[in-house]
Amino acid sequence: MFEMTVAPAQAAPDAEPAREPGAYAALVREIGEDGAGEVRAVFWSETCARLQLFRTLALAQHHTKIAREAHSLKSAAGTFGYARLAALALRLEKTAETLGEAEFSDLLERMDAAYAAARAQEPQA
Repeated sequence: MFEMTVAPAQAAPDAEPAREPGAYAALVREIGEDGAGEVRAVFWSETCARLQLFRTLALAQHHTKIAREAHSLKSAAGTFGYARLAALALRLEKTAETLGEAEFSDLLERMDAAYAAARAQEPQA
């Protein structure tokens, strides 16, 4: 007989919360309210631009750039506790080279929705 270890099931990206409320508070404790607010404003601006950029890049020619931008988005979204957006960006980062156009388009739609949901949950948005 042998033992088998099973990794816990990972939640689907759409099942992740749009926003983890404690993440921003942790950032405020680290860098202060003013600093956190400024960094978050930059995040919103850069994320909006990055989501638009994805739509202008041809997947077949730019999958490396798309993966790199998705990696940056994943990291930034994670910093602020936008778990759903971070999970979808991770999926794009890991699959950019193998995605078909329809899957890419669907993933971008889901990322747009996650972005909108995160913005809607912001107390000062």
